[in-house]
Amino acid sequence: MDGIITVFLVADPGTAQPGIVELLLDADLIVQLVLLTLLGMSVVCWYIIFDKARMLRRASEQSAEFLKLFWESRRLDQVYEKAGLYPDSPIAEMFKAAYVELHKLTSGAEGQAPGAAPTASADATDNLTRSLRRAGTVELTRLERMVPFLATTGSTGPFIGLFGTVWGILRAFQRIGATGSASIQTVGPDIAHALIATAVGLAAAIPAVMAYNYFNSRIRVLNNEMDNFSSDFLNIVKRHFRGR
Repeated sequence: MDGIITVFLVADPGTAQPGIVELLLDADLIVQLVLLTLLGMSVVCWYIIFDKARMLRRASEQSAEFLKLFWESRRLDQVYEKAGLYPDSPIAEMFKAAYVELHKLTSGAEGQAPGAAPTASADATDNLTRSLRRAGTVELTRLERMVPFLATTGSTGPFIGLFGTVWGILRAFQRIGATGSASIQTVGPDIAHALIATAVGLAAAIPAVMAYNYFNSRIRVLNNEMDNFSSDFLNIVKRHFRGR
């Protein structure tokens, strides 16, 4: 009885199973390159996820604070003086660009005859529209920067992992043909390498796709707020010129 217990308690060194690290180090060069590629893409994706989450959170918070300031103030120059307090707000940046353009237009129209005011107001509205659209495009590009990489990882990660899987299976069949044996000891390592490549590809792709969809929805909300502010600001300016 003691001998049987000893057999179960004492492990045979020759039957020790290799760990994940040993499997990766023992993998084929192509499989290792696939895994390194997926690991690099995953690291970049996680950097983008944390950085973009912080950026969008600050953009949303500061935009809400700036809109509150804008609607509670009665003078645009006072709003412009405080707009620098919201550097991460795309709406604040749009307002600053539009205010500078409006200041140029009103300064240039001071020396015109009173009869030219309607033409000046129409030109001012067109110029302000272009200025707001240009500033909005710049801010939207800033918000969307690096987000497409998440979509690239989400769409290509599984296929890159599948390539490593197919390569590992091919290696397993080559080993069967060379040794004439299909035992688990013969093909087990190559099959394990193939499955690891698939798992790493999915691990890189799933968070990237989820983050991409989430960030797109947040950016869409901010873009709608930017469009609404642009329309409201133009309406205010039109009423101002119409009352002159």
